[in-house]
Amino acid sequence: MTTDNKLIVCPHCGAVNRVQTGREAEAVCGKCRDKVFDDHPVELVGSTFDRHIAKSQVPILVDFYSPTCGPCLMMGPQFADAAKNLFPKVRLAKIDTSAEQAVAGRYGIRAVPTLILFKNGREAARQSGAMNARDIAAWVKQYL
Repeated sequence: MTTDNKLIVCPHCGAVNRVQTGREAEAVCGKCRDKVFDDHPVELVGSTFDRHIAKSQVPILVDFYSPTCGPCLMMGPQFADAAKNLFPKVRLAKIDTSAEQAVAGRYGIRAVPTLILFKNGREAARQSGAMNARDIAAWVKQYL
C-alpha cells in the first residue's frame, strides 16, 4: 500500500514539508511547528516567491497587485474569500509588484491585478483584471 504525498512550503519558515494528500488542512511544519497550509492568502516577496513556486506540489494562484491600484484594493477581499473556497486544493498568494519589480518583470506583468496559476513550478493560466470570489474560484477550477 502506497501513500500519496506532496511537498508544501511552509509560509512561516520556508521549510519544505512532505504532506500526505488529503491531510493538507491539518499538516504542521516539521521545523517551526506552525500550520503548513491554511485558507488565507500568503504574502510573498522575491525569495519566498521563487521557493514556493519551485518546491510546492500544490497549485499556487498568485495575485500580482499594487497597493496603490484601485481595482487591486477592491479585489483583495474577494481574493481572500476565494482562498476559503479553494482550500486545500490550491494555495493563494499575493506579491506586491511595486516592491518586487524583478519578479513582475520576469513574468511580464503589464497590468494589475493579474492572476497567474502555477502548477508544478510552471505557469498554467493567466488572467488580468479584477474578479469577484466566485469568478476567481470558477476560473481556477477549470485548470485543476
